[in-house]
Amino acid sequence: MSETTVPTPQPIPAPVKKKPVSAKPAQSSIHPRNKNAAGYDFAALTAVAPGLVKFVITTSAGTPSIDFANPSAVKAFNRALLALHYGIRGWEIPAGYLCPPIPGRADYIHQVADLLATCNKKVVPTGADIRILDIGVGANCVYPLIGNAEYGWRFLGVDIDEAALANAQMILSKNPQLTAAVELRHQPVWDNVFTGLLRSGENFDVSICNPPFHNSPDEVMAVSQRKWNNLNKPGAKRGAAQPRLNFGGGGTELWCNGGERAFVKRMIEQSAAIPKRVMWFTSLVSQAENLEHIEVALKKVHVADSRIIGMGQGQKQSRLVAWTFTGNGEREKWRKAHWSMATSQPIESVSAFDEPV
Repeated sequence: MSETTVPTPQPIPAPVKKKPVSAKPAQSSIHPRNKNAAGYDFAALTAVAPGLVKFVITTSAGTPSIDFANPSAVKAFNRALLALHYGIRGWEIPAGYLCPPIPGRADYIHQVADLLATCNKKVVPTGADIRILDIGVGANCVYPLIGNAEYGWRFLGVDIDEAALANAQMILSKNPQLTAAVELRHQPVWDNVFTGLLRSGENFDVSICNPPFHNSPDEVMAVSQRKWNNLNKPGAKRGAAQPRLNFGGGGTELWCNGGERAFVKRMIEQSAAIPKRVMWFTSLVSQAENLEHIEVALKKVHVADSRIIGMGQGQKQSRLVAWTFTGNGEREKWRKAHWSMATSQPIESVSAFDEPV
């Protein structure tokens, strides 16, 4: 079995006083193991999901695509991608719930795989021994669907929204291969992320989270309006219909008091109460200006290691923040204790674990 070396991640640099963190995004691209890295095969997509056919358009360059401003088209496209690449059947979400871009969610999973590889002699550990905690699994259940299909990992998906969990369970029921791989759990307390969540004896290799980005419903609509203006769609002019959210999203999915910054800081604070129950904590961070505040929060809880991993697809740039309370020696002990039965997948190509922002 051949192995490809994973670059050693670099620690988050200390914030420079009196110098604002640059909002310039990392120079990053779609992960090379992403099944959409070479583009979309519309012939294959429509073959596995005929419902997509009516949404396919031809661009000015003569290539097939869809109208990404059309929520129905986006949902049909996601259903096709999940069926073609991950063998998922019957994927559906209720109106008003987040319909996430599948390639971006897959990138997060692959970045987590590379992060775990740094603790496993530079190969990705696969199989049911690897347990992932998904904070805010949502009605779409996308991270467990992709993570299990790609790497055979087991997931605990958590959400405050019981209706979202019910829909996620419906998706799982239509895919029996996931019955033993994905568990769902309700977190009843709004302000709790990790507090009161884990049961006796439960440990996880990684936690993942796509936090609410916005501070209020008004902020959500303002961002949507700007996107609509850029697309020159109905709703862009004063007095026209309200702009639609092409990827949807309800209250708990898109906003919380304090927005992304407050949510991630709360997650960091609560992670310090369970420092040895999760080896790596991670979260997406969409707004680069929040990184300086997140770094300060990480220093306050005295993490052993923390990293910023750049992610990006086309014009969309993001990053994930990872932190751990375990040192290198402890991670090696964790690997031996928890991954005794895990298999290893050689890495053919990897992304950079770098990221000075």
